[in-house]
Amino acid sequence: MFHVGDKIVHPMHGAGVIDAIVQKKLNGVTRDYYTLKLPAGGMMVMIPTDHSEEIGVRPVIDGEKAGELLAAMRSIEVTPDQNWNRRYRENMLRLKSGDLMEVARVVKGLMRRDSQRGLSTGERKMLHTAKQILISELVLSQDASYEDVEEKVNRALT
Repeated sequence: MFHVGDKIVHPMHGAGVIDAIVQKKLNGVTRDYYTLKLPAGGMMVMIPTDHSEEIGVRPVIDGEKAGELLAAMRSIEVTPDQNWNRRYRENMLRLKSGDLMEVARVVKGLMRRDSQRGLSTGERKMLHTAKQILISELVLSQDASYEDVEEKVNRALT
């Protein structure tokens, strides 16, 4: 169980800080929800507390692991897949895994493809989402600004 003020990660929305734990009644069922405030864009996400583990909610990595991840991003191997459908499915599974290295792999692969051939609208949206997930967690783990972390990520992945 997490507490107000904890830094956590939702696999599909990125990292944020628990702003509150509230009770809401939806479809006749009263549940407790974490209200997660995301640093990018000020978005709020409500996560049912009793299903947070199933969803893949986890604590933000520490600063040391974030530094190791940034250093390891340069060596990420990306295999280009010509089949758009297969590539999209595999990238979506990587994002849902919640593994930050897999998210970095998605970002690197899509950035490379964008520079070589361009991206479809769906892949462009996926790149934006994956980058936001990656950067939001690194921002919270390193207590840095979004712009500084984005610059570090771009350097590490290009």
